[in-house]
Amino acid sequence: MTETLPVSEGRIPFAGAETWYRIVGEGKRPGALPLLLLHGGPGGTHDYMEPMAELARGGRRVIFYDQLGCGHSPHPSDPDKWTVQLFLDEVAAVREALGLDRIHLLGQSWGGMLAFEYMLTRPEGVASLIICDSLSSVPLWIAEADRLRTLLPEGVQETLLAHEQAGTTASDGYRAACDVYSDEHVCRVRPYPDYVARSFDQLPNEVYLTMWGPSEFFCTGSLREWDVTTRLGEIDEPTLIISGRYDESTPLVSRTINQGIKGSEWEVLENSSHVPHVEEPERFLEIVGGWLERQEQQGHHADAAARG
Repeated sequence: MTETLPVSEGRIPFAGAETWYRIVGEGKRPGALPLLLLHGGPGGTHDYMEPMAELARGGRRVIFYDQLGCGHSPHPSDPDKWTVQLFLDEVAAVREALGLDRIHLLGQSWGGMLAFEYMLTRPEGVASLIICDSLSSVPLWIAEADRLRTLLPEGVQETLLAHEQAGTTASDGYRAACDVYSDEHVCRVRPYPDYVARSFDQLPNEVYLTMWGPSEFFCTGSLREWDVTTRLGEIDEPTLIISGRYDESTPLVSRTINQGIKGSEWEVLENSSHVPHVEEPERFLEIVGGWLERQEQQGHHADAAARG
């Protein structure tokens, strides 16, 4: 449906390379702030988030970009390069280059982790934060993933463990066993829509393997001890949390975020796992679209009161 919306693309000089971006919509409605999207991975691409372009129909701009190391952006081979700080700097570079002085910020999965890190730098001009299917603690995520693994067929559990212990996680057998987990907790739509397949087919790659590991539930990378739970209280921007009933961002994971950010709201989509915007797109767009408009109305009233 996005063919009826204006689209522009370009590249932003960053870290000796160029970050690719796409802007959907023209933002013609007064007061409708741009929505900046941070995709998952790390090492994923923007493609699987394409249904979110529909949020531009409310008269706002929706900005996608492929983080360095994936998608349409360059893929330099340098494991030492892939750090949280690099991707934080990239968010700032995108905002500056595109003149995104005041925005809503949405992070999905790893993009939510990146959004937390970014908000903890106290950036100016973020009107609201939307955290989708994400986490504030990798140790908690892995503990919950281990619990979800115990619910898989016994043979699948044995296959996963055997390959992890043998170091053969790149094998077809391991990937097939991972697919059983994914069918339940990552994306319950089969076959994958084309835009989802385009993203998933690029994983695992160097960024993912360096920062995360060989699978969603086997974290061996630099993020394995990452945890910002005790700092969530520093985030005072209006925050919406979204997760799916069958999400690998389990109720405990999402509730931890909800409890950590004062005044945050939490919506659970009952027929979804890790990508509710794919599994229940109409409901997802209704929730997020309503949230954006509500925040803008409240901001308008607050500005009017301040002027009064």
